[in-house]
Amino acid sequence: MNRFRNSLLPLLLALAMALTGCGNIAYYAQAVGGHFELMRAAQPISELVARPAGDPQLGRQLAEVAAIRDFASRELGLPDNNSYRSYADLGRPYVVWNVFAAPELSLAAKQWCVLLVGCVNYRGYYGQKDAERLAAELRAEGYDTFVGGVAAYSTLGYFDDPVLNTFMRRGTLEVARIVFHELAHQLVYVKDDTAFNESFATVVEDEGMRRWTAAQATPAQSAAFAAQRLRRADFTRLLQDYRERARELYASGGAAEAQRRAKGELFAALRRDYAAMKAGWGGHAGYDRIIGADFNNAGLVAFGLYSELVPAFAALLAAEQHDLPRFYRRVGALAALAKDARRCALAGLLPPAAAGAAARDCPAIPGQPGADRW
Repeated sequence: MNRFRNSLLPLLLALAMALTGCGNIAYYAQAVGGHFELMRAAQPISELVARPAGDPQLGRQLAEVAAIRDFASRELGLPDNNSYRSYADLGRPYVVWNVFAAPELSLAAKQWCVLLVGCVNYRGYYGQKDAERLAAELRAEGYDTFVGGVAAYSTLGYFDDPVLNTFMRRGTLEVARIVFHELAHQLVYVKDDTAFNESFATVVEDEGMRRWTAAQATPAQSAAFAAQRLRRADFTRLLQDYRERARELYASGGAAEAQRRAKGELFAALRRDYAAMKAGWGGHAGYDRIIGADFNNAGLVAFGLYSELVPAFAALLAAEQHDLPRFYRRVGALAALAKDARRCALAGLLPPAAAGAAARDCPAIPGQPGADRW
């Protein structure tokens, strides 16, 4: 463990109290306290593998985790530090619960600004009841809300993030996916641009999984990953389609009551299309906890953050012949741009017809430019 970094916890709490109002003091207190509890529970994986506390299966799983962690730095060029070299069992299914919010007739995500990471489009709580309480308050103010359990998060290298039972319980594929994704945040992170950060990490995750399954996975794991990837692509396309439909509806300028009726019809159609998609998957129910009767604008916002810019980052990776060091340098150059310029540069990597929301409010994009300015 990095003891110097862990000693920052009480300092951060004191700083939060000095800089924020009473409401934010409570938020920062639960955040610092929750993370401190997590770090106290962490034990070095090397020790647990040697002495798995009477649980041989845990020892075998953690040995796989250690191999995945080494692969991340050796083969993907991700940070080689103490993150994901320890393990903590939190005794619950999620580490935090994130609250997303959007207006009733808009996909403009609500933002919260926090210490160290800047402004993000969600607010995280270590207790589910706290997250649900905030969501209820926001609904009373007229917002659509979505509360999602989160298996992992990154402290961006400020602390030595541990592997958690919350994602290890889902198997080796999920461990690999999350470790690659969260380490990517340590490599490149831009304050105040959640969609950029999450889309970049998702593309690194996808490339890492492609390489890891080719080099390390069993045939059964490779088949499971291929099926999982197809389902995720289907689900992502479905939500992208409905995000665009919702944007068009809310931009149409119709009367609010008419838009409310049309919104109800839109989300009813989304649930029907999801049911048909699920049947095509043979009844796979992995997304059922997301697409419920109360799925709304905030849910569309939440999943858009992880996928909206993925095609542009994927195009950039392909343009660099899947050379990750070169890709990381290009992304670093993008990160140095102003937010609007970043978004337009990414849109410029795609044909105009495919640029979609990323190109909104950008200058005309001529074909497929080389983006050599960055």
